[in-house]
Amino acid sequence: MDHSSGIRASLAGRYATALFALADENNSIDAVQASLGTLSAALAESDDLRALTSSPVVSRDDAGRAIAATAEALGLDKLTTNVLGVLAANRRLDQIQAVIRAFSTLASDHRGEITAEVTSAHPLDDKQIEALKAQLKKRVGSDVSVSTAVDSSILGGLVVKIGSQMIDSSIKTRLNTLSQAMKG
Repeated sequence: MDHSSGIRASLAGRYATALFALADENNSIDAVQASLGTLSAALAESDDLRALTSSPVVSRDDAGRAIAATAEALGLDKLTTNVLGVLAANRRLDQIQAVIRAFSTLASDHRGEITAEVTSAHPLDDKQIEALKAQLKKRVGSDVSVSTAVDSSILGGLVVKIGSQMIDSSIKTRLNTLSQAMKG
């Protein structure tokens, strides 16, 4: 599934596309993807890092120094570190998660993989992810890599996106549907 034209249209997609082109040119797609995975995990674990990326109060210089120190501490590759510096300089650190998702999609497309974005109310364990992969493989007919996110506002269930298709089995959607049906 080619997502590249839709990805390039978004702000984060333009950064991800530039990073992907550089990574492809330097034969370091896997290294960049690993670094982005490390960064994503750090963002999930650290309230301070999330605050740094979303705070409009932090100056460009301070954000640049902080993100460079973070990249060094996490052992991120040079290309990823450079793109983080550009994001900080352009006051776009709030786009990091979207850049990570877009890069992952581009890398999967490059490898011919299908990626499913799965949102759950609570973190999924490895057993649940493997069961989900098996179900999705039956549905699409090929191996599927799973990218997970947590959004407590869906209350329960899952929201699965594969390309332009979305399967929403969240409790929030079910309650909204029931509410609309009761209103008549």
